[in-house]
Amino acid sequence: MPSDRYRVERDSMGEIEVPAGALWGAQTQRAIENFRISGLRLPREFIRALGLIKWAAARSNAALGVLDEPRARAIQRAALEIAGGAHDEQFPVDVFQTGSGTSSNMNANEVIATLASRQAGALDIHPNDHVNRSQSSNDVIPTAIHVAASLSLRDHLLPSLEELANSIEHKSVEVSDVVKTGRTHLMDAMPLTMGQELSGWRSQVLAGMTRLCETGERLHELAQGGTAVGTGVNADPRFPSLFASELSEKTGVAFRPSDNFFRSISSQDTAVEFSGQLRTLAVSLMKVSNDLRWMNSGPLAGLAEVALPSLQPGSSIMPGKVNPVFPEAVAMACAQVIGNDATIALAGQSGSFQLNVMLPVIAYNLLQSIELLSASGRGLAQKVIAGFSVDAARLGAVLERNPMLVTALTPVVGYDRAAIIAKRAHAEGRPVYEVAAEVTGLDAAELKSLLDPARLAWPAGSNSRNEDR
Repeated sequence: MPSDRYRVERDSMGEIEVPAGALWGAQTQRAIENFRISGLRLPREFIRALGLIKWAAARSNAALGVLDEPRARAIQRAALEIAGGAHDEQFPVDVFQTGSGTSSNMNANEVIATLASRQAGALDIHPNDHVNRSQSSNDVIPTAIHVAASLSLRDHLLPSLEELANSIEHKSVEVSDVVKTGRTHLMDAMPLTMGQELSGWRSQVLAGMTRLCETGERLHELAQGGTAVGTGVNADPRFPSLFASELSEKTGVAFRPSDNFFRSISSQDTAVEFSGQLRTLAVSLMKVSNDLRWMNSGPLAGLAEVALPSLQPGSSIMPGKVNPVFPEAVAMACAQVIGNDATIALAGQSGSFQLNVMLPVIAYNLLQSIELLSASGRGLAQKVIAGFSVDAARLGAVLERNPMLVTALTPVVGYDRAAIIAKRAHAEGRPVYEVAAEVTGLDAAELKSLLDPARLAWPAGSNSRNEDR
């Protein structure tokens, strides 16, 4: 191989050729060659977290006097470049690698050491002795999972869900007085308003946000400082608290040291729990998406209650066909999140004695789930909820023939007699009111009041008018 394309690097296992322009060193190169499995790389948010961790560690080590100031400053500058995304192409290691994530930790250590050495001039900065001081891959990678998930939740997912909840609320107000036929088992049921129906969606989103925030608080607890097995060997006892303080000040998130490093290094229970909340949110968004697909079905042979915004042609063979493409995309994204959760659950139980050995796949799937749900929530708000219209005339025409309106008559005429009215109205294709007038002999005004769909959507004394507000 041409020597100008490669340079020779050395580690404890000997020499290895590394591409001449690469910032990484021997251990990263070995990982590249060993783990040619998927071509998947750990995401930007994870690399950001690694950079922030190395920055906070260097500051803490300098404050504790275990790393000289010139090296610490150079490491901090390089680490912030990593955190800011300036060198993402220098992190090529496959997700499916050593279970501790050592290859990714060393990738960060080597790239930062190269950058810092260039900045520091005559100073030699070693990836293990200096960049990795007071750390182990075994506490760095679990910490990176928590930091990356915490920042992604705050910066991406929660704002997306808030936008979705607000969009649903605005649409709910817009259609609050439109009464429609409810459905249970996909069959006609008692009436409700469109506003009430949408309030259920909004409540699902808000409940999902609450669950995420409650579990997200536990993500703020960090393994950093436990080093290899949880004992904190080779780290000053003051390091964990100082590290968490530095990272908190930098990010604005109240990180804290774990109250038990043995748990935080050997298990990933918090990541498993958080993934479960992401799965629950995915189930909620899939429910909303499928409701929208059903309500939009038609335009002639379906429900056609609403018309979703037209985003693109829907068929390569049927001209003029338009499909509910974004709800379909969201449903697929949610299916992926549910699958990711199964992977994370399996990976979470792979903690053998003092170390979980599926950390990279947990990181990848957890962060992908956050990304998918963030984009899905934002897209639903902007591309679907904000722009759909309601066919009030069609809803009204269907509603007046809804046999289930007879439910309101059962306290007056009894269940069996009401069932006769419902079956006859359906069989003859007539409004319930007409058949009920013939069968019951009730006063017309009383009958109209009893069968008024709007009154049935807002029963006297109920709180259903509040529509989740």
